[in-house]
Amino acid sequence: MPKPVHRATSRYASEAVTYLGRLIRESRIGRKETISELAERAGVSRGLLQRIERGDPGCSIGAAFEVASLVGIRLFDLDRAAMTLSNDMLAQKLTLLSRSARPKEKSVKDDF
Repeated sequence: MPKPVHRATSRYASEAVTYLGRLIRESRIGRKETISELAERAGVSRGLLQRIERGDPGCSIGAAFEVASLVGIRLFDLDRAAMTLSNDMLAQKLTLLSRSARPKEKSVKDDF
């Protein structure tokens, strides 16, 4: 069976993932919650939660963010209302930028 291939991550990204994992573990232990209990609440396997806490960069970002949220870690230093507002503003900005950022399509002359 071939080994899974993991992309190389930058030092900053690796440290950020490790930091988030340690924050999650510290918060879980502070809440006196077992890995099994938190995994069940998050809807993930115990093994995935262990990988998240170890800082494995191959874990789903959605799963890591869900677990962080469940143990009370604020992501991006925004509360929920500010996150919603910021997200909506970025969506509007991206809607406007997407057309202007797209290169003009070149017409292909295929009449031989």
